[in-house]
Amino acid sequence: MTNNPYPYDPKMNPSDSLRIRLAQAADAADIVRFNAAMAIETEHRKLDETVLRAGVDAALADARHGFYLVAESAGRVVACLLITYEWSDWRNGQWWWLQSVYVHEEFRRYGVFRALYAEVERRVRATPDAIGLRLYVERDNRRAQATYATLGMHETEYRLYEKRLAGEAEPDVPAAAD
Repeated sequence: MTNNPYPYDPKMNPSDSLRIRLAQAADAADIVRFNAAMAIETEHRKLDETVLRAGVDAALADARHGFYLVAESAGRVVACLLITYEWSDWRNGQWWWLQSVYVHEEFRRYGVFRALYAEVERRVRATPDAIGLRLYVERDNRRAQATYATLGMHETEYRLYEKRLAGEAEPDVPAAAD
């Protein structure tokens, strides 16, 4: 017997009962679990769950950090994404960044991400100073890249650089091999 909190009924399409909504504080545990799973799946990293929970809680509590959307199927949260903001002085507007995108594995390939994305696009179009959507994706994540391309997104000429600063949390550690 499996301990899966998302039992999949192959006779039902999970997207049939899909509901997209703004995340609430009560969704934090699901979002933390999804973010931890995404880090292992995409980057083979085990995140510090205390730091992760604090970061999720901070975003849920203060809209200046951004906002989460969640997808529910049959009353259960099955996917999430985070929108953060970047001001562009060149364009006098705000880029919306899609981050922390995760769809529970049993709900993939059913249009769940497409529904989340459609809600983000609806919101960005309704926001006067929003100028577009951006995201970053792992170089080897071809499936995600293909998905984003089908939604009209394209790769840019930019590369991402970063520098960890003193006093910042320890770097994420690679997850143990199974």
